Amino acid sequence: TSLLPTTKHNLPVDPFKLQHTHRRKMARFSSIALSLFLAGSANAFVAPGRQFAASTKQYSASALHAVSKKDSYSITLLPGDGIGPEITEATKSVLAALCEKCGFQIELKEALIGGAAIDAVNDPFPKESLDQCLASDSVLLACIGGYKWDNNPRELRPESGLLKMRKEMGLFANLRPAKVLPQLLDASTLKREVVEGVDVMVVRELTGDVYFGTPKGIDVVDGERVGYNNMIYRESEIDRIARVAGDVASKRGSKLCSVDKANVLDVSQLWREVVTKVITDDFPDIELSHMYVDNAAMQLIRWPKQFDTIVCGNIFGDILSDEASMLVGSLGMLPSASIGESGPGVFEPCHGSAPDIAGQDKANPLAMILSAAMMLTYDLDRPEEAKMLEDAVESVLDQMLRTPDIKQEGDGCKLVGCKEMGEAVAATIASMNVVSV
Repeated sequence: TSLLPTTKHNLPVDPFKLQHTHRRKMARFSSIALSLFLAGSANAFVAPGRQFAASTKQYSASALHAVSKKDSYSITLLPGDGIGPEITEATKSVLAALCEKCGFQIELKEALIGGAAIDAVNDPFPKESLDQCLASDSVLLACIGGYKWDNNPRELRPESGLLKMRKEMGLFANLRPAKVLPQLLDASTLKREVVEGVDVMVVRELTGDVYFGTPKGIDVVDGERVGYNNMIYRESEIDRIARVAGDVASKRGSKLCSVDKANVLDVSQLWREVVTKVITDDFPDIELSHMYVDNAAMQLIRWPKQFDTIVCGNIFGDILSDEASMLVGSLGMLPSASIGESGPGVFEPCHGSAPDIAGQDKANPLAMILSAAMMLTYDLDRPEEAKMLEDAVESVLDQMLRTPDIKQEGDGCKLVGCKEMGEAVAATIASMNVVSV
């Protein structure tokens, strides 16, 4: 008989459930680890100050907008590390051109996160940054991380700041589009006939699962170190991400594929049951399918055009969204949005901080510019201006301008740096007709 409790859904909190040889050794864990087991609860996933209702039946698409359309916005800018400051400057120039063209204002105020915050105040996401983000209409993040901080204790690594931000701001849904642009078909490592026309949206749950589940840690058991994490979801957490996915799918091709590992994992069995009920009951026009994560990873490469919208948990989404992004040919082209049930979202490119090219004017700013477009759509209620940014990005690609990451040998395109690419997008916006609003 297990010495450890189960949740009300009969989900064991014992991380060694499948390792029967260790089950009798649980009582030998340190008192700290045991207290974590006894206190372990998915309530830890809910950000302080944000009380999500047990039932999310009242969720609506309007919740995706942090503010109503207005003439002036306050945006927190998080340049972060590596190439972050460079792509931030390029994006600032583009937003300035857009505001001047369309007659509204964006006040940009910078804050610290990641390695830059560790160096400045010894905290990867200080309270001052959190308070500023929560007081803003939206947050635009560049990228974090770098070799410099790789050997720091976990609590002093840049990635810990990112996880803290997601948790404290209640950012439970991550939207990552992977759309292959016709100008960049040959930039993908896959055959043209495989990727042409691909337009996939991955909806990833962001604040639960094994990344946030407790108990977790490293302890000594019978003289050897044992590491453990807890893969856990509450029904309400699955319910709310399923509703976001259903809403997104209904505005796209009305096809939704839910990815899990229900043939092995109890938590995935609950995931599949809840997703099925939500979509069947409240999104009857959506064509719902289910796929095991290992098969999904293969199918994304074999025939990605079978997918329209994909919904998955945190760890599966982390892996599959990166895989989907490479269908496009470069992470430097892909934006993302992280949103909650209320308050500002965080919009950031999918790529990392690329410290090896930092300060060399080689970075691609287009993903951050497209992230700003997502911000305009989901947080600022300005979809027409978002479309202008997207059209401007496609226009500079039509002008045969390429940063090193998307430049192909013999393509006849002009190689440009980060600064010049940003200037080209800004100039394109300045020459466009004002949208009808």
